Amino acid sequence: MNEQFTRQAQEMFNAAKDVRIPENFQAFAEESVVKTRDAYQKVAAATKESVKAFEEVLTTAQAGARTLGEKVLTNAAANAEAAFEAAQAIARARTLPEAARLQADFLQQQLAAASVQTKELFELSTKLTRQTFETMNSAASRSFANSKNGN
Repeated sequence: MNEQFTRQAQEMFNAAKDVRIPENFQAFAEESVVKTRDAYQKVAAATKESVKAFEEVLTTAQAGARTLGEKVLTNAAANAEAAFEAAQAIARARTLPEAARLQADFLQQQLAAASVQTKELFELSTKLTRQTFETMNSAASRSFANSKNGN
């Protein structure tokens, strides 16, 4: 049986040696490969542009978060330093009324500082959010224009 299978396979291969692929099928196959490669290259270019746009937006957002974080740390350090200075002054107070006045002054100064810091943080976060959205809008516009132009 194995011999018969081998013989039949050999006969099929021998017969197939002379079979020609029709020219129109070859042309269709070649055209399909060219069109598929072109489509792949367009998708790959669009994907590459999308990744670049995403990286740009992410970089902008990260820079904004870093700036905001640095501002929060700067404020926290300033508040801690003010608290230590107030505590030291209160500890040196000679009378209870003097200590109470120093405490009240510190609280008043901290409320004013907190108001200024809150305003600064709000303005900074608004600015950074706007920058991030502008970057997103710009990246989306470029991506849309590239896809519209067939790039």
